Amino acid sequence: MYFKNIIGQEEAKRRIVQEVGEGRVPHARLICGPEGSGKLPLAVAYARYLCCTDRQGGEACGRCPSCVKFDKLVHPDVHFVFPVKSSSNVSDDFLREWRSLMLKSPYFSFPQWMETMGVENQQPLIGVRESDVIARKLNLKASAGGYKVMIIWLPEKMNVQSANKLLKLLEEPPRQTVFLLVSEQPDTLLSTIQSRTQRMELRKLAEPEVKRALEEHYGLQEADAATVAHLSGGSFLKALESIRLSEDSRAFFDLFVSLMRLSYQRKLREMKLWSEQVAAMGREKQKHFLDYCQRSLRENFIFNFRRQELVYMTPEEQAFSQRFAPYVNERNVMGIMEELALAQQHVEQNVNPKMIFFDFALKMIMLLKSN
Repeated sequence: MYFKNIIGQEEAKRRIVQEVGEGRVPHARLICGPEGSGKLPLAVAYARYLCCTDRQGGEACGRCPSCVKFDKLVHPDVHFVFPVKSSSNVSDDFLREWRSLMLKSPYFSFPQWMETMGVENQQPLIGVRESDVIARKLNLKASAGGYKVMIIWLPEKMNVQSANKLLKLLEEPPRQTVFLLVSEQPDTLLSTIQSRTQRMELRKLAEPEVKRALEEHYGLQEADAATVAHLSGGSFLKALESIRLSEDSRAFFDLFVSLMRLSYQRKLREMKLWSEQVAAMGREKQKHFLDYCQRSLRENFIFNFRRQELVYMTPEEQAFSQRFAPYVNERNVMGIMEELALAQQHVEQNVNPKMIFFDFALKMIMLLKSN
């Protein structure tokens, strides 16, 4: 991964190159921004640039021994930390899977990483054992005599003990050590950790940037690339989901449509079967399904205003919305969104999922009828 492989984010790249050139490399950087903006790819390209021994024109050379090692993400002075199955695991236990996913595409989501690890109902985390491994690795001498880089993906997944140990390392970092914390929820980190990092905010990608990447790297025709770029909402992850139409996206759409039809028709027996089907999914998938429902409700509400440039739905979703959108309006949209948020909260609290989703389905009967 080189800076040239990063979609957009030109200002961030220039800032990094300038700081390295002037010898002003912060010992800890917090890279944050919306999902799909390229935070992790940027961190990897940054690490490669730091370790390169023959930087040229604001880019790693690609030929020095350091760059050659980086081609397979096996550089001895660059370490990765990420959420894993349980507190008894550390990142090294899943390093092979991590490298495989990274080399396939560094633009991936937390659910994709969970699927790669084979996690369903567990909540991946970064445990206290990981902090001990980090300290041990950083106390070793750099093999190339340069920087040691520790990339921590989703540090907000650290438990309290692990976060406190990381704080001590940030307060007294080993010489020529650079921490790159890649976060999607930076404000949930300990305030003391935030205060010891230099924050870099990435922006959403512009539609032309996404469109160009889809044309150049995925072979989409101009019109198709423009449509997908618009649907992405500035997230390259969403763009990839649109062109791949993952099984989860297909299933979420079918479940959403089924619920709305059954609720409107007041088919209680079928609604109970529907709730049992959703309850059988893993907890993380249930949360992502509720995220999908919230997005769909927002898009259907906006669809009523006939402003096509503000609508972010696939053609299939829009076809359903032609008939469904009138039932989502100012009289019930907030009530539906509140029930979805409540259901998501209950899922996170491990409430019985059959109760959560059947209760929500029953409430949808009244909410849809209040249009």
